[in-house]
Amino acid sequence: MAEAGCEILQNTVQKAAMAHKAFAQIGHFLKLIIKIKRVLKSQKPDLVIVCDSPAFNFHIAKAAKKAKIKTLFYVAPQLWAWAPWRIRKLRKRCDKLCCILPFEQQWFSQRFIDTTFVGNPLLDGLENIAQYKKDYANFDPNSAHIAIMPGSRTAEIASLWKPMQQIAKRLKKKYPRITFTTVAVDEKSKLTLRSLQEIGFKCNYVIGSVAETTRNADFAIVASGSATLQVAAAGCPMVIMYQSSRLVWHLLGWWLIKTNFLSLVNILANCQLVPEFMPYFKSMDPIVSTIEKLLENRTTLTQTSTDLIRLTTPLAKSSAAKQTAQIAKDLLNPTGEK
Repeated sequence: MAEAGCEILQNTVQKAAMAHKAFAQIGHFLKLIIKIKRVLKSQKPDLVIVCDSPAFNFHIAKAAKKAKIKTLFYVAPQLWAWAPWRIRKLRKRCDKLCCILPFEQQWFSQRFIDTTFVGNPLLDGLENIAQYKKDYANFDPNSAHIAIMPGSRTAEIASLWKPMQQIAKRLKKKYPRITFTTVAVDEKSKLTLRSLQEIGFKCNYVIGSVAETTRNADFAIVASGSATLQVAAAGCPMVIMYQSSRLVWHLLGWWLIKTNFLSLVNILANCQLVPEFMPYFKSMDPIVSTIEKLLENRTTLTQTSTDLIRLTTPLAKSSAAKQTAQIAKDLLNPTGEK
C-alpha cells in the first residue's frame, strides 16, 4: 500500500493476534482507534475501507458512519463462525461488504447486508490450478519433502514452532531421508525461526513462498489461518495446527464457536478433508501418528490432493482485487458519472 502512495499511519502486522492472545494488545489498539478518529474528523475521506479484524474495525466503521463517511468492509468478519449476534453492528456500520468465501454472500445477504463475493485475494492470478494436483502412485515416504508453516504472527511462532520441530524430528527418525522446508513471512520472521531452531532439526528456509513451496512438497504441517487456502490450492495434503488456551476454550470457546470445524479448509469443505489439531493439542503423539498414516497411504494422499484442488477452484476464478476496486469506485461515484 505504501508503494501505491498510501500514507501509513501505523503498521499493525506484528501486533496481530488471535483469541485470548489479543488481550495483550488492547492498549495499543485503543490508542490507534483514537488516532484514526482524529484523522477521519480532520481529513474527511469520501470512503473508508476496512479489512477483516472486526474487533478493531467495527470501531473505525462506527466512527466513519458518525462522520457520514461511506464504509466498505473487505473480507467479511466471520460472524457465521462465532458471535453471530454482532450482525446488528455490521448492519449499522457497513454500506457494502466484499466477501472472499463463496458461502458468505448468501449468509450475509439473508441478514440484509449488501454483499458481493469477489473471490479470494490469496488466489488472485492463479489459472488452471488443476495442474497442481499431485499423483502419489510412485510416492516413497522415506524420501518425502515436507513443508512447515508456523504462521506469521509472533504468538503463533511462539506456540507452534517448537512442537512443529519436534514433530519433524520424530518423522526424521522414522524416515531418515525425509527433508523439510520452513516458510517465513519475512526476513525478521526467518531470523526469529532460526534463533529458535532446535538442536537436531535441519531445514531449508524460504520467505513468503507458500504456494511455490507446497507445489513442490509432498505434505505440509500448517498453522491454522489463510495460508491453508494457498496450501490447498497447491493440491498439497496437510495437517493443521493451532494452540490456544485450554481454559479459555472450555470457559468460552465452545459456547462462542458455531461451526462444526475450526480450520478454514474444513469449514469450506463442510467435512474433515484434512486433519485439524485445534483449538489446542495436549500431545504431539496423535499428530505424528496421523502424519505417518497419511504418508504411508498413497491412495488417500492422491484423493486428498484432488479434493483440495476441487475445493479451491471456485475461489480462484475471480480477481478479488479488481472486483473490490471497482466496487469502491462505484461507491465513490454511485451515479456512474465520468
